[in-house]
Amino acid sequence: MSADSELMDERTYRGTLLVVDGHSLAFRAFFALPVENFSTSAGQPTNAVWGFATMLSQVIESERPDHLAVAFDVKGGTFRNDLLPQYKGTREAAPEELLSQLPLIQQMLKALGVTYIEKPGYEGDDVIGTLSTMGERAGYRTLVLSGDRDAFQLVDEHITVLYPGHHFKDLKHMTPQAVEEKYHVTPAQYPDLAALRGETADNIPGVPGVGDGFAAKWI
Repeated sequence: MSADSELMDERTYRGTLLVVDGHSLAFRAFFALPVENFSTSAGQPTNAVWGFATMLSQVIESERPDHLAVAFDVKGGTFRNDLLPQYKGTREAAPEELLSQLPLIQQMLKALGVTYIEKPGYEGDDVIGTLSTMGERAGYRTLVLSGDRDAFQLVDEHITVLYPGHHFKDLKHMTPQAVEEKYHVTPAQYPDLAALRGETADNIPGVPGVGDGFAAKWI
């Protein structure tokens, strides 16, 4: 156990920090609500904006965070594309009806006084990892709201991932125990499992024929 962890075990938390995967939540909101039913008089789709606000408010109401930050991806490649040029190369482009709403979501957050962060050359995942680690070191109980399994590597005694189920309200609290029960590895070992398994959505090849079960046995 690190000195930081030992220190936090001996004191109460300073509060709760909620870090949100902005793109993950926006995509979920967009595909959860029919775009044709939500628009302005000028025809601008708003289903993702409405869904984002609704889902975020549900989490805020249930978790009561003291601090909140939202991380977004930025256009263009990241350092991962330098390492693996085909990274995410097979993904279909996001619908324009969704892309046009991302600036509106950010405007909404700004109007509400919510901090949102995006960093050129980095993914929102990188921002989330940095904020979560900073929050933990500062003595906060940290919650990460994301539908991306990559976030599971952040989980420890002070960082919990809120992972949406089929219905958004069915949030799974991915604690160290929950990750181990699901994947039979510790959160710190999850990157190794993911590397062996590969990630089809990101066009990252794994070991042929190896899924979560075999990967866990090898680690």
